[in-house]
Amino acid sequence: MLKTDPKYQGYIQILRSELIPAMGCTEPVAIALACAKAKDLLGQAPTQVHLDISGNIIKNVKSVVVPNTNGKRGIETAAAIGFAVGHAERELQVISSVTDEDRQEMTRLLEKCPITVSPATSKEVFDIFVDAKNEQHHARVRIVSYHTNIVFVELDGKVLLQVTEPSTVELQKPSLLNVKDILDFADTADIADVADILERQIRYNSAISKEGLTGKWGASIGRTLIDNYGDSIVIRAKAAAAAGSDARMGGCELPVIINSGSGNQGMTASLPVLEYAKELQCTTEQCYRALLVSNLLTTHLKTSIGRLSAYCGAVSAGCAAGAGIAYLHGGRYEEVAHTLVNSLAIVSGIICDGAKPSCAAKIASAVEAGIFGWKMYLSGHEFYAGDGIIKKGVEETIQSVGRVGRDGMVGTDHEILQIMTEC
Repeated sequence: MLKTDPKYQGYIQILRSELIPAMGCTEPVAIALACAKAKDLLGQAPTQVHLDISGNIIKNVKSVVVPNTNGKRGIETAAAIGFAVGHAERELQVISSVTDEDRQEMTRLLEKCPITVSPATSKEVFDIFVDAKNEQHHARVRIVSYHTNIVFVELDGKVLLQVTEPSTVELQKPSLLNVKDILDFADTADIADVADILERQIRYNSAISKEGLTGKWGASIGRTLIDNYGDSIVIRAKAAAAAGSDARMGGCELPVIINSGSGNQGMTASLPVLEYAKELQCTTEQCYRALLVSNLLTTHLKTSIGRLSAYCGAVSAGCAAGAGIAYLHGGRYEEVAHTLVNSLAIVSGIICDGAKPSCAAKIASAVEAGIFGWKMYLSGHEFYAGDGIIKKGVEETIQSVGRVGRDGMVGTDHEILQIMTEC
């Protein structure tokens, strides 16, 4: 693919917009971001706060620890720490620098400031609306579609920002992303154009994975895999990604590089590929090109599903990681396509019931399916069109899975949220 090809520049833009740093699970951090923006407008702490939040956000905030809050969980905690720190310009690192004074202010807000929450009535899957007041001002902030997409800002009845159109990058994704072009880009990309993006992903995600393996975080899925099944390359690939999730879901304050709005997906797309690259003693360039495959395929799979769904996003990333591993071993379109189809046929039924420690176990299962889908192809075996939701061709299968996750599981999503809120 030539640099002059619009697709080349489009892929660079997608990588720069998707592979960004975040500290903490991205849904509570997005709430904190919206509240930090409202705090910046108010100029001082609120005395009354109301949030309208879509069901998928509620689901993903309920059970996960919010970093830098002394182990606290929940929507009110995410809102209170956002108001305590302010600084919305930090985006998904908005709660990465929290002082003792900020934590004290968070505690005061949780005790003294009424923070009420209602399910959003809009049809948006991703919707956060903050309405905050104090004695001097009234601020309203809305984030829609993805975690940093502030579309509405109002202060004292005056609209300061109102965005009605999706970003250019979001509009381009469906037309740009396909398996053949992703592989063409991975084969031909000028490494200088992507090195900074990928080097940061390697550094950040490797650090939190190491922390998850050595510290006591979440359900210790990564450590349990190593302790019970040894340290073969397959186990290490699963454990590396799971351990990163152990730490992240447990409130670890290390940042990660996300993919498609999710740190779990960013770690799952990258860490298994990195383990195989070390095992094979690959060059830096070979490793980078395989990461391009796994990252862009993760985005491709998630674009057909949507940012949030009852369909577990780790499945997309685990299958894409399997494709990246196939690519590291010299596989190209045929191997990658069959790896994706085989692995999607295996694990597409995993549900998303919010961010929490069990995400790490789901990640391990998704990575195993990705690797097994590749091994199936190497052994001369495959799933065929008509086997359940599998269609003839990888793109058709991706769209079929997208329909299940985006449209077919809407009722499942409602039922999951109902069950979760009964606790």
